[in-house]
Parts: sequence; structure tokens; C-alpha cells
Amino acid sequence: MTDTPQADSLTFHTASRRHLLVECADLAATMALHHSLEAADLPGVNELIPAARTVLIDFDPVRTQASALAEAVRGLTRTESSTEEARQVSIPVTYDGEDLAEVADLLSVSPAEVINRHQAATWEVAFAGFAPGFGYLAGDDELFDVPRRSSPRTRVPVGAVALAGEFTGVYPRSSPGGWQLIGRTDATLWDLDREPPALFVPGTIVTFTDAGRETVAVGAAAEANESDAGASSDAAAEGGNAHDDDASTASASTAPLRLEVLRPGLQLLVQDLGRPGFASMGVSGAGAADRTALTSANRLVGNAETAAGLESFGGGALLRFTGDGVAAVTGAEGTITVTAADGTVLTPRLGEAFAIADGDELELGPAERGTRRYLAVRGGIDVETALGSASADTLAGLGPAAVDKGATLAVHDPHTAPHLVDPVPATLRELPQPGETVTLSVTLGPREDWFTAAGIDTLLSQEWTVTHESDRVGLRLNGDVPLERARTGELPSEGAVTGALQVPPNGQPVLFGPDHPLTGGYPIIASVDDTDIAAQLAPGVKLRFTTADPAHNDQAPANES
Repeated sequence: MTDTPQADSLTFHTASRRHLLVECADLAATMALHHSLEAADLPGVNELIPAARTVLIDFDPVRTQASALAEAVRGLTRTESSTEEARQVSIPVTYDGEDLAEVADLLSVSPAEVINRHQAATWEVAFAGFAPGFGYLAGDDELFDVPRRSSPRTRVPVGAVALAGEFTGVYPRSSPGGWQLIGRTDATLWDLDREPPALFVPGTIVTFTDAGRETVAVGAAAEANESDAGASSDAAAEGGNAHDDDASTASASTAPLRLEVLRPGLQLLVQDLGRPGFASMGVSGAGAADRTALTSANRLVGNAETAAGLESFGGGALLRFTGDGVAAVTGAEGTITVTAADGTVLTPRLGEAFAIADGDELELGPAERGTRRYLAVRGGIDVETALGSASADTLAGLGPAAVDKGATLAVHDPHTAPHLVDPVPATLRELPQPGETVTLSVTLGPREDWFTAAGIDTLLSQEWTVTHESDRVGLRLNGDVPLERARTGELPSEGAVTGALQVPPNGQPVLFGPDHPLTGGYPIIASVDDTDIAAQLAPGVKLRFTTADPAHNDQAPANES
């Protein structure tokens, strides 16, 4: 079904230099807009992140501008979803949740009626977020508008079926949560061996049934397509795995280079450029926190920029090499020491390729300026991938786990590296030490209107300190004066970007890193333009923010209707 777009009901907000947030009147309009955007496939749009009242558009500023994109969105013909054509899933539920009786009291009905109406309703996956595979399901029964628990649980079991606000959802893994639990299911919400891995993707129609009578099933129309696609996918996966095994075997015989981790330091992760394109399944892009440093290291050793390397946080890592090769270290400043098997000590320079020989031990001393260093080895680190990426996502738990002491990492055949080793040293950036001050340019929005003029002035005039409560998810900042809000409460969940400055009720902003949650309910006052520098900020570094020159930004004005 289509109708004329309600352009006057859309509000456009700048979310960053490459993100536009489109706000709709309600959830139904948001879902319709998301369907329309998917169908339109507008030039320059990389990815869509739907949420409760908004759609966040990730676009390529080389191919389009925010103002042109906003105009194109206004002119879209709205496309409603069709239940007949949509993917359909049936979920068996045992209705024995701890909060079932309380939910019934809140809704002024009996527990039996809650169960019956939960099963009778048709639910559509409106958007994903919170964790890979978690879907926010909107129903057609107005009964369901349930407040969250006043005190969230520290642990909600996997498979819990829950209600919050106008949504129902199923927890794909055990985690903290404040939703009201009404039942449980054995359905697998997230499976990397399935295509797609998420059972719930936006637009999927979901019905809930009694676990004693039904099993998980995908609707007949979609099932045939999924069966064929799944068979092809499984065959491809099996073929791919077999090929990978053969390649690994061949690689082991032709490229014996391996890395043994004698000491991981504070944190040692395998990282590449991440896994963009899976926001619809609740998966963020993740990837190297300082992308410039990783791509620079890969270029130095002749790898593709997308090759996997090691991200060392804080330093202190000690590695032993088996076999000969070429390596490079970029990112934070600090000592780099190579001790050969005969005791010879070498000190390679940051940002330059150097040879490594069998038995060499490479030590990365404590980071002195910046926090993260990147080690690239010609060929690239060879680990199992998730959704096509070797990136470790610390929030979602996707990709390889943090590298521990005693681990041995394989390296791809260096002969497969597509480029020659680069003899030209990388350009080094000046990174701050704790106690020093760095100025970062920010783009205001999308929710600067949730703050007073004094709050905006505080953001831009006050010095902020990076606290020790900082990781790849985000940097917690502290300032003498908290940011003053013009509006209280929380937003309906909406998309967030790496570099966003999200402001919780205490008024002290959090600077989102690469493993940040896809959606959130606290207002975002601005986004940092250079996220690579942000990734190198150590606890104790002082920050000042300045707005980018509007004359150099072709952005849709904030709050434009």
C-alpha cells in the first residue's frame, strides 16, 4: 500500500558530517519511512538504522549531501509493509515469566488474558538494537503499553520473552535488563551459521504460540525462499570452510610465520575495519578504534587496508615470532623493541616497516602519547571471521575474543599481500599525554535543542577530562559544570554514531567509541568529527570542543521541518 508522503510530519536533524536523523510523528510512520527508504535505495546512502521515532541515515558525503538527501526523503512515496509478503516467524513460548502477574495488574486484566492477547496480536519487528538479534516488536493490540521495571535486573536469562512500553522482545543472550518478563522460549534468536543470523530483522512478522503446541517455524512463502537461500548459503559456507581449511593448510606450509603471545598487556585485540551493513540485525560496525593507524600500518607492510592486525591498548604486549616476515607499528608513541634469538636488540621506529626473523621477540612498551598501537604483519592476522570481519566487538561479543597469554596467532601467506612494502615512513600525528589539552571539532546535533543555551556554551567553553571509566564502548568525560538540559526525561530509542557525545541525566557526556550501542535513549548533543584522535585519548587528557565552520558543512539544519 502506498500514499503521499507526509513531508510536513518529518523533522531533519544533523547527527554528524555523514549522518542525517529523520524524525517521524510516531512508530507507524517511522516503520513506513524505513520501508520507503529501503525500496528507494537512494544514491549515496550506505545504511539505515531505524528506531522508535527516527531513521538514522548513514550517507557518503562524496556522493550526496544532507540537504539533497533531506529533499529526496521529503519526496518519497510512502510504502507500507505487506503482511502477506513479509517474512513470517512463529515463536513458541512458555508463559511463566516472573513479572506476568504484575504485568496483568498494570494492564488491569488477568494473566490469562495477557497470554491470550499476546498470542492473538500480530507483531512486526520495528527495529533492532541493544544486542545482536534483539528486535523491538510492535504489536496491533493497544493493550500492550507496559512500563519498564523501576529497578532493572542484573541478569535476564537467554530466551526471556518480555514487554516494555509498546514493544515485546526476546533476549538473545543473558544480559542486564529492565523489561517485564512474561515467558521464555527455546528459539535461537542469533546464529552465525544461519542466513540471516538474526531471526528478527526489521519487517519480520512475528506471532507467539503456546510452547506445548507449536515449534519455531518460518512462514511458508518465506520458508521456501529461505530454504533455498539457506541451502545455497550452507553449501557456500561448507565449500568456503573447506576451501579455507585447504588454504590454511597450504598457508601453513608456505608461510610458517606465527605470533606467540608471551604477554598481552592491558588489552590485545584482533581488529580490521569492522563489519558495516548489519545494523538491521543489531550489529554495529566496530573495527579498529583508530582506523587511520591501522590502515597506515597495513600500507607500510603491503597489505590491503582491510587486513586484520593487532590493537594494543596501553602497551605492555610481548610477542614471539616463528618464521620471517615484515611488520610495522603505528598509533600511540612508546618504545618498540625487537630482541633477536642471539640477544641482539633493535629499536624500530614508529610508522616504519621493519624485518622480523624467526625467534624474534617484539615488545611494545607503555603507551606514552596516545593509548592504542597497531601492529600489522605482512599477510595479515589469520583468524576466524564473524559476518566477514575479524574485528573484536567487545560490547556485542562478536569476533575473536581478547588475545590472552599463551595464544598463538597465524599469519596469512605474505605472498598474498597485494602491494610492495612501503619504504616511506608514515606521517606521525601529535597525540596528547595525560594532563595536556587537545581541541576537537564537533558538529552539533541531533538533540542540541534538548539543552539550554547555557548548556551549549558549557560544552564549547569548558574544559573536560577523560576519566578512567573509558573503553572501546565510550569515554566518560567529566567537567566542573554539568550540561544543563532544557528538557528532562529520555528520548524514545534512536540511532547513535561513533563519536557521538551522549548526555545521561548527570550532565557529564560520554564520547561513543566503535563498540557503542546502536541505539540509545539519552540525548546526543554533538558528534566529534575526528574519531581516530578520540580513540587515542588517555585518562587524564583534557578536552576542549569547538564547532566546525558551518560554511564548510553542507548539512541539513538542525530541527528543520
